[in-house]
Amino acid sequence: MAHAHSHGAAGPAAPRTTFLLVVTLVSALLVTLAGLWLLWPNAGDVPDRVPARAEGTSFVDATVTGPADPTTGSIPVELPGGASSRMQSPGPSIPLAAGDRITAVDISQVAQPGVDPLVFMDFQRELPIALLAIVYAVVVLLVARWRGLAAMAGLGVAFVVLLGFTMPALLAGQSAIGVALVTSSLVMFVTLYLAHGLSARTSTALLGTLVGLALTAGLAAWASGAAQITGTNDEMSAFLPSSAPGADLRGIALCGIVLAGMGVLNDVTITQASAVWELRAVAPGASRSELFTSAMRIGRDHIASTVYTIAFAYVGAALPLLMMVWLVDQSPATALTSGEIAEEVVRTLVGSIGLVLAIPITTAIATLTVPGPAAEGSTTPEPASDPELMAPVSEAWAAGPGPGTTAS
Repeated sequence: MAHAHSHGAAGPAAPRTTFLLVVTLVSALLVTLAGLWLLWPNAGDVPDRVPARAEGTSFVDATVTGPADPTTGSIPVELPGGASSRMQSPGPSIPLAAGDRITAVDISQVAQPGVDPLVFMDFQRELPIALLAIVYAVVVLLVARWRGLAAMAGLGVAFVVLLGFTMPALLAGQSAIGVALVTSSLVMFVTLYLAHGLSARTSTALLGTLVGLALTAGLAAWASGAAQITGTNDEMSAFLPSSAPGADLRGIALCGIVLAGMGVLNDVTITQASAVWELRAVAPGASRSELFTSAMRIGRDHIASTVYTIAFAYVGAALPLLMMVWLVDQSPATALTSGEIAEEVVRTLVGSIGLVLAIPITTAIATLTVPGPAAEGSTTPEPASDPELMAPVSEAWAAGPGPGTTAS
């Protein structure tokens, strides 16, 4: 059964509405660009990058050829030219087997005589990760086609912004809340229009996203201070002050909270804007209040699913840490508020509050932006949707928004 999906079936927004939307978003874009210019770090304020290896050492590729010597722990390896060498054992926490391709550090120029010349650095993962990325790109292109390609291009732009502006600005000690808002706003402008096209529907979702980001940033600023989020609960964060004295760890944690909610906000706002436009297409005579009520029924389902999506995304990423906390004999309340996981709990709660508030806000904006109800007896273009699929929705509108009615 074919289902042809057509954007714009409900007709264009009114000229006055479009003008107000454009003025609002252009103003937001200008503020974002002004913030980008003001917060762009001076080259002298950005700390130098730390060398990945000590002076006198070098990286070498190697392949493990056998088990560790039971007496010395020395592991036999083969170098790219075919020569054999020995590597110090990294310990039982990193099991190595014959055939494993690794990167090692050659310390032969600085090591004491009799010491194995190689030290384990890491596994070589370039090939499997590259294959996984290729599969991901192919799947996205096959299913989403050109829109999927545009979304991946937007993702690439987002990483350029993060690497070229966000991280240097934070390392240089610029305002974390300002960097977070400029980054998220700029990324959303690019990714939303690239992936979804230049339209009133996309602009509505973008405006809802920007409002949601502002609310999330304000709530994160309060919560990070009230909950004493220090940003010093892992080894990598504790390493930053020695290499980047100007970096504010508390501010970096705050910026991370805002950026963590960015992608989920984009998801819910696009869904809500699309829901309002599609409902208008199948119910051209419905009032704006009816559209809002029906779209919010969809939004509540989205809230329910997205809230535990955020929570379980954290559980999956931090499972070893959670297991260590579980092993400590303490109450659940003490565990959840401990320094190790309090930052992630705050991140999850702030992000969830932001996305929940963004749904009614975006729905209201979309309801005001979408074309008004058609006059009785007028004709409007039929939506390019399968009549059988849309029949239940049409019948629901005809019956009115009674108990048990759904518009999804």
